[in-house]
Amino acid sequence: MTSIHKHVQATMDELVNWLVKNQTADGSWDLCFETGVKTDALTLILLRSFNIKRPNVEQEIGDRLLHRRTKEGTWKLFSDEREGNLSETIEATLALLYIGKMNMDDRLLQKTREFIISQGGPREAGGLTRVLLTLLGHGSWSDFPKIPVEFFLLPLQSPVHFFDFVGYTRVHTAPIMIAADQKYCVELDGMWEINDWLPYTKALFKPDPHIRFWTKKEIERALGSDFKLFSIHGRSLKWGERFMLNRIESDGTLYNYLTSTFLMIYGLRALKYDATHPVIEKAIQGILNMAYPMQTGMHIQETTANVWNTSLILYAIQTAGLPAHHICVQKGLRYLNEKQHTKKGDWSINNPYAPPGGWGFSDCNTINPDVDDTSACLRAFAPSVSQGEYQETWNRGLSWLQSMQNQDGGWPAFEKNMNKSWHQLLPFKEGKYVYGDPSTADLTGRTLEFMGTTLGWGRERPEVEKGYQWLKQNQLTSGAWSGRWGIAYIYGTWAALTGLAAIRVSKQEEMVQKAVKWLYQIQLSDGGWGESCYSDLKEAYVPLKNSTTVQTAWALDALIAYHSTPNDVIRRGIERLLFLVHEKKEAETYPVGAGLAGQMYIYYHSYPYIFPLLTFARYQRKYSNSGGG
Repeated sequence: MTSIHKHVQATMDELVNWLVKNQTADGSWDLCFETGVKTDALTLILLRSFNIKRPNVEQEIGDRLLHRRTKEGTWKLFSDEREGNLSETIEATLALLYIGKMNMDDRLLQKTREFIISQGGPREAGGLTRVLLTLLGHGSWSDFPKIPVEFFLLPLQSPVHFFDFVGYTRVHTAPIMIAADQKYCVELDGMWEINDWLPYTKALFKPDPHIRFWTKKEIERALGSDFKLFSIHGRSLKWGERFMLNRIESDGTLYNYLTSTFLMIYGLRALKYDATHPVIEKAIQGILNMAYPMQTGMHIQETTANVWNTSLILYAIQTAGLPAHHICVQKGLRYLNEKQHTKKGDWSINNPYAPPGGWGFSDCNTINPDVDDTSACLRAFAPSVSQGEYQETWNRGLSWLQSMQNQDGGWPAFEKNMNKSWHQLLPFKEGKYVYGDPSTADLTGRTLEFMGTTLGWGRERPEVEKGYQWLKQNQLTSGAWSGRWGIAYIYGTWAALTGLAAIRVSKQEEMVQKAVKWLYQIQLSDGGWGESCYSDLKEAYVPLKNSTTVQTAWALDALIAYHSTPNDVIRRGIERLLFLVHEKKEAETYPVGAGLAGQMYIYYHSYPYIFPLLTFARYQRKYSNSGGG
């Protein structure tokens, strides 16, 4: 074994030992799902809205907010973001002012205001930021491009209906529609002083004369005569209320998302729920339970990532050589087995004949499974299933995964065949990222990788062939693929290439050659790979100056899949990855998970362990006996 292989093996052992040591008592890995400051700011505003006294919580969250403020009085979503992020800056400033952690005499507050003006003012902020401003009385619902609540009642047979939105959008949209209908807002102490400081906010939503949603009368006509005997408006509000209540998880949150739960609370208040109503009190506690201690204070996560972390880690440590009978693996599998979904959710509307069997992302998720978590969990179970264990769990999970393939051949995240063209007409710039759930290269590639590597399937299987054709048709002219849930072109290309290799697509195929060449071309001078979150915003590849740990692992994994011996590109990459794993600086903490372009990016605390470990393990398995490297 050469010195480089010895170094790789030693690093793998360190990563495995750290992961085993940090498994929790229930068998999961509770590692942070860290976003920017949006969720922290919303939590502080929520506590102040309901006059809930949690001084320690306010202190620790406020400390983190102040720690992340730049010298210019702004907040950033990622380190190379120029100047700052408009939405993050508005939300963090509001939260700190409302809890009294910052006052009008703050020396940076004028700079903050100047930055907001330079970015076009609050009306250029993200949709959720503008909704927040309106809920707090800093904007008017009369400017809001309302979808009438009567839209709730349109049947599934209608050309357009509420369930044309994907699930995570529905649970955010429903409470906003209710609050807008009722023109609900809460005026907190200091509201008028803060309003005087904020740049002009009354016209938060720019009207577009070319875009108009159905009016209430038009929807009433569409509903037909059967509805005229009743109050359509009242029934609509009641429907929206039931919709939210029926999707509350055991921890009190709506769909296990902080942002949707935050909006639900205000939506219920708009429906005259008392502030001390048990549903609201439990929802607030559910949000506080998302707290994660940080070195610089406390972070409130958008959701927990325990199922995702656990499935990926179990797969990684087994790929690295830990046997399926190891106590750590067995504990983790028992946890995942308990988290498999056993009841139908909204996903079954477009997939009515498939029995439940998928997995969700977070610890308390029982009704919102997704394709990526399901394939990740199946990967984790595979070695045990080959030994005769968890067969029923496996069969149910695999059946659900197969059933979720879209008609176009690709795979979505949450719900199949959810790419409706009318979404493009809605007047929200972030809409194309959130309204539907189209096939994506990352989901399609990763599903094919599971089918090829774990199941041994190739293009003789019709579902595999359809997935292959989708990737072929959706490759960019550069040779890359764009990923939806990671940053961005490296992520999509890694998923596509490893998927193609797993289903035994030849390196000689043009699309493989183009993708490999693209990865060669974007290797940085330090030997690694690094891509900016600006790629997600600009929809074009934007490199970082320096490589990141996770993106270097992704690029290497893709290249290893298509090289029988390591070339200079791979050798330099492995050397850089070894350095990055041990350095543990900004290269580790750069957010490589994508939530919503320009508004939420994720630093998964688990990723700098998982993906280097997987890449090292595949490097060792493929090259250690060949003398290469």
